[in-house]
Amino acid sequence: MTRLSVNLNKVALLRNARGGNVPDLLQIARDCEAFGAQGITVHPRPDERHIRYSDVPALKQIVSTEYNIEGNPTEDFLQLVESVRPDQCTLVPDDPNQLTSDHGWDTIKHADFLKKTISRLQSQGIRVAIFLDPEEAMVEGAKAVGTDRIELYTGPFAHDFHNDPESAVAPYTKAAELANKLGLGINAGHDLDLDNLRFFKEHIPGLLEVSIGHALIADALYYGLKNTVQMYLSRL
Repeated sequence: MTRLSVNLNKVALLRNARGGNVPDLLQIARDCEAFGAQGITVHPRPDERHIRYSDVPALKQIVSTEYNIEGNPTEDFLQLVESVRPDQCTLVPDDPNQLTSDHGWDTIKHADFLKKTISRLQSQGIRVAIFLDPEEAMVEGAKAVGTDRIELYTGPFAHDFHNDPESAVAPYTKAAELANKLGLGINAGHDLDLDNLRFFKEHIPGLLEVSIGHALIADALYYGLKNTVQMYLSRL
């Protein structure tokens, strides 16, 4: 079964809106795991508009499944990751001013930087994934820089899913088949939801993990957190 990692950024965003500790980020993480989630993901950004840097080590103390920290590999971010040593670090080429992640790495243009950064994290015992568009050249480049996994950026798939699901998923299937051939693990994330998740999973051979935050937290407003986590698990 593909693992579900719950991204807690939107929980932190709601907490920060009032300046207190409601909702309690740590308790939500515990609850997600108790309800069946197999991982917790956070994506700290420099402006700390949702996950704060201080949240990252606090979560490390209580997460009992798999802890994934994702973000733009600035020096500050890398030092944070090295101090916490999560199970996985996902490298994302974010601009600090981006509202949300919207593209993967150019693994050819940034090969030297990625190779050095991946090796640095792996030397600390951290599994590394890199955010990637579903392009075969980029998958080949990912293999060349030594990453353990790729995380397929699924925004375009989600955007086109309702118009033509087969065409929307086709490049992801090709990218996954190549990744499997090259021995790369496959994760995926961004705009996956209750409508498109099962279809995506069924068309991606070897899909190990999905990271879902925005849609899952929004659905929890209607269905409750426990029901929502289990609904996502049922899609997988």
